[in-house]
Amino acid sequence: MRRINVGVLASGRGSNLQSIIDASEAGTIDADVAVVISDNEDAVALERARKHGIDAVYIAPGQYKTKMEPEIEQKMVDCLREHDVDLVCLAGYMRVVHETLLDAFPDRIINIHPALLPSFPGLHGQKQALDYGVKWSGCTVHFVSADVDAGAIIIQATVPVEEDDTEDTLSARILEQEHKIYPQAVHLFAQGRLKIEDRRARVLPQRQAVPARARSG
Repeated sequence: MRRINVGVLASGRGSNLQSIIDASEAGTIDADVAVVISDNEDAVALERARKHGIDAVYIAPGQYKTKMEPEIEQKMVDCLREHDVDLVCLAGYMRVVHETLLDAFPDRIINIHPALLPSFPGLHGQKQALDYGVKWSGCTVHFVSADVDAGAIIIQATVPVEEDDTEDTLSARILEQEHKIYPQAVHLFAQGRLKIEDRRARVLPQRQAVPARARSG
């Protein structure tokens, strides 16, 4: 099966990016990171990419703090296409994705969120969970849609919430699971085993897989 090309959008330290790179280099996923794009020129994620010989691209975000103007988002689309990207992964990308990117990569953008969606979308999912008093939290990999943290869910992992947890301690345990399930989701996509029906992302048996390259071409 042909390996797919992944483009990663990141704004910060890029630890989930690193988990995908590590899995790719270990051969446990059928994917290669072709480019990392950041809206933050000082992002550690860009340095991680350079250390692994991956193209690292900074695109100035413009005047807004939480979104990009269409012409700037188009620059990202152009860069992803130049690198023949099949799947776009958001890894700590701190901006809302809009139609320019969504229309260019329909059902080919995924994100990881530090909560068990649909509970606690948006920022500070771990703090929201603690404030609500839940006994279990976790993380979710989902397809990206026009609504924030509302796309079809691909895979989730749970962690117990301890009585003495702080936002930092809970975040650290959730992050351990993020590093496991994000590469798994990329691999399922690469194998062509994800199919969206209504708002559900079904995981197909291997025999029913449609190679991602065939679908994106």
